[in-house]
Amino acid sequence: MKHTLFAVIILLTLTFAAFGQKAAAGKASPATAVRNAFDRLVDGIKQVDAKKVMDSYEKSDRLLIFNNNGTATIGWKNVSNNVTQSYAKLSNVTLDVTGIRVEMLGPTAAYVSCKWVQTQENDGKVEDASGRMTLIYRLINKEWKIVHRHTSPDLPGPTRPVFESERQTPVSPSP
Repeated sequence: MKHTLFAVIILLTLTFAAFGQKAAAGKASPATAVRNAFDRLVDGIKQVDAKKVMDSYEKSDRLLIFNNNGTATIGWKNVSNNVTQSYAKLSNVTLDVTGIRVEMLGPTAAYVSCKWVQTQENDGKVEDASGRMTLIYRLINKEWKIVHRHTSPDLPGPTRPVFESERQTPVSPSP
């Protein structure tokens, strides 16, 4: 009797453990969903698709963008107008994103940080830039949307008002 009871307890324990693992395996990580949302944004930029890019952002007057030229843009409509106007002039966009880090701040908030290098043609003129970016995501109606973006260039222009101590000095190659 003791052996039968022991065998039943072991069998039930293993059964519940297997079901628990199956349920956990079927549930996607929130960080994966945030990363997927970030990847859709990057794809939209590479495809020069203003609609796809703007679908990544919360459609709100509170949307806040700190641009890499030192300016700020507030509100989805303003951001959308800027993106639509600039994308009409762009072609041959390449974007390399590295060092991607997704950090969950809770069940409905996260941030993504990365380094980026982008080249493009703007009205036929080749441009290139690089920098770092942080995106704040919120879970809104079961979709991860960007509510804030902060972009900083690697090498700000010489006339840009930053502290001298914050300027980067190009490193000379070793002999």
